[in-house]
Amino acid sequence: MDPCVTFVTGNANKLREVKAILEPAIRVQSTAFDLEEIQGTIHEVTEYKCRKAADLVNGPVLVEDTALCFHALGDLPGPYIKWFLSAIGHDGLNNLLAAYTDKSADAVCTFGYSAGPGQKPILLQGRCAGKIVPPRGPSHFGWDPVFEFQGQTFAEMDGPQKNTISHRARALKQLQDWFKDQPGAYPVPLQRSS
Repeated sequence: MDPCVTFVTGNANKLREVKAILEPAIRVQSTAFDLEEIQGTIHEVTEYKCRKAADLVNGPVLVEDTALCFHALGDLPGPYIKWFLSAIGHDGLNNLLAAYTDKSADAVCTFGYSAGPGQKPILLQGRCAGKIVPPRGPSHFGWDPVFEFQGQTFAEMDGPQKNTISHRARALKQLQDWFKDQPGAYPVPLQRSS
């Protein structure tokens, strides 16, 4: 049987990117559970989600947490970017930095992998250093229009380009390398539909 992992997400855009990067080497199936997001550091949030997901799936899981860290704001909104974006939108994210000359930010993606219930999650993280800019490009995927990396916002990049350089791509590369370094670590979870 091909290596397979259950990615616990309800975000179709994240699922599409993860599948594009990992497959066909690792088959990705998904299930959507509404996982509680605790307050804490990026690592604490991801580890908690991973433990809960492993319990719910009762097998190997992959979870992801994305953060957008504004340097001028002491790395806020960080792992709370989803809620900030929902409340204030792209223009509001820019307005948070209006009083600062420092518009630099890090896009951070942290994946958690657990072999199953009670197993300590493995955390792998990718980062891209960029800056916050007025929205450019399609607004169909989160904060991509306001994060500029290497002269383009993530929203201005086509899928294959973004999938080779993004914070998510960097974290998934580490995951692929970790699986290669762990004999027999390839997951074969329970078959579930999403």
